[in-house]
Amino acid sequence: MITNNPATMDNTSQITSFVLSGLNVMKYQQVALFSLTLISYCSVVVVNVAVIVTIIFDKNMHEPMYILLCSFCMNGLYGTTGFYPKILWDLLSAVHVISYSGCFVQAFVIHSFVCSDLSILAVMSYDRYVAICRPLVYHSVMSKKRLLMLVSFSWFTPFCISAVNMILASRLKLCSSYIARLYCINWIIVKLSCFPANTTVNNIVANITIIFFLFHFFFIVWT
Repeated sequence: MITNNPATMDNTSQITSFVLSGLNVMKYQQVALFSLTLISYCSVVVVNVAVIVTIIFDKNMHEPMYILLCSFCMNGLYGTTGFYPKILWDLLSAVHVISYSGCFVQAFVIHSFVCSDLSILAVMSYDRYVAICRPLVYHSVMSKKRLLMLVSFSWFTPFCISAVNMILASRLKLCSSYIARLYCINWIIVKLSCFPANTTVNNIVANITIIFFLFHFFFIVWT
């Protein structure tokens, strides 16, 4: 939604909320889709929680690979929490609206979730590479200290990169409140900026982010 701000001299408009127009279903389909989505969400939560609890309480699984798997499942819970509840709410609502701050929070969660997934998979790939190709030095290479460092890297770096992207997007003046998607995402918000907005810095940082995580992908394939 757009509201006029009388405090400004140029009568500019301020975005207070966004309309998500990506969910167009008939009323009789909403209950079925809500049920399927809820089952999917519950299944994801149950499976991930079961794996996390098993790894935590089974001391035999306190190995680098299982700890990384636990981190992967925790990230899965984090990502689904930023996506499914809003979709479930929209399936029962006639109007699909999200607040300005809520949109940025959701975009940050989804962006950081995807990036963290790639980072954790890259660390898991490195762990398997050392275990298979250098088994004699595996325990010295994948020490507790290095494992902690790698796990911290797989979470902290994506969060910082996502935060930078969100901060750069939040400084833009937006001229539309309509998002043709089910959820908020960074590059869609940037596209809503008023012409001729200076999005050069946003594009540079976004391209650096893509290249950085493409290296993660290639590393995963290579290992």
